[in-house]
Amino acid sequence: MTTAARILGWCFLILSFCATTGYGHYLDQFYCGQDNCYELLGVTRESTKQEIAKSYRQLARKYHPDLHHGAEQKLVAEESFKKIATAYEVLKDEESRNDYNYMLDNPQAYYAHFYRYYRRKSKIDVRLVIVVTISIISCIQYVTRWQRYDTAIKYFMSLPKYRNKALEMINQNGSNGATGKHSKTKLSKAELKKEHDEQIRKVIENNMDIQGAYAKPEIRDILWIQLFLLPYTLGRYVCWTARWIWKFNLLKQPYGREEQLYLIRKYMRLTEVQFDSIEPDTVEQFLRQQLWIKANFESWKVEQENEKKKQMADNPRYKAYRRYMKNHGPGRLTFEE
Repeated sequence: MTTAARILGWCFLILSFCATTGYGHYLDQFYCGQDNCYELLGVTRESTKQEIAKSYRQLARKYHPDLHHGAEQKLVAEESFKKIATAYEVLKDEESRNDYNYMLDNPQAYYAHFYRYYRRKSKIDVRLVIVVTISIISCIQYVTRWQRYDTAIKYFMSLPKYRNKALEMINQNGSNGATGKHSKTKLSKAELKKEHDEQIRKVIENNMDIQGAYAKPEIRDILWIQLFLLPYTLGRYVCWTARWIWKFNLLKQPYGREEQLYLIRKYMRLTEVQFDSIEPDTVEQFLRQQLWIKANFESWKVEQENEKKKQMADNPRYKAYRRYMKNHGPGRLTFEE
């Protein structure tokens, strides 16, 4: 037997021992604890709901704390009254009573008792949980997208290419003259730099078309809005599918530009966001190569794979990796016997 097998065996034995020796202790927190609910009310498992209610009323009158005057007697009566009330709460409900009977018959099934007990204890409306969950997801989604967009803008601001282009646009529009000499005498260097960066950021935001995961967030991308628009989205998809079948499958009409791009994206297995992030010149090249035709796409795919293999073959790092694999082979992980 291997070392790993021995460890797993010992873990299994320890868990089994804990489960068999500790369940009695954990069951004390369920229902009537160590007491028997039927015995507390002086009834049997065959007693009816009316008999249980009658016995509870009699015992409640007997052990009600207000009927006892001494401090010690009142304390004992209060403890007994709580046990009686708990037992009645367990036995008055048919579902709760069935779960309790199941626990009496199967005391070793601790996890089943745990599930049955707390399933009924949970009184939170499921609809409220769903609403709160969707709201939290929507808020996190919106904040995260704004953080991504802010990260992208700051990245473009740090690149000399885009920063210099923004400065040219600011100078052409006379934005620098808005502050003038008057502002230079009043504003500190830090304030001037901050104002300057804000102008650059504004120009980049207005002129940079950021696509993909770092695009500027829109309210329609939030989960709540998507759920609200779900009927419209489904209806639009059904109409689009019916139109496709009618025009292109039945009537055999030629594809338009939109349909050609859709087929290319489908063959490439890209999402709409991923495909939109491709450079427009590259997309136009796809159209010129007629990649919406399956045969053309397969040929293009083979060419791309061969080109990639050629580039990797000329890559020094890949050459070093191939030499290592040839001399040492793939790494192996084994267990000691």
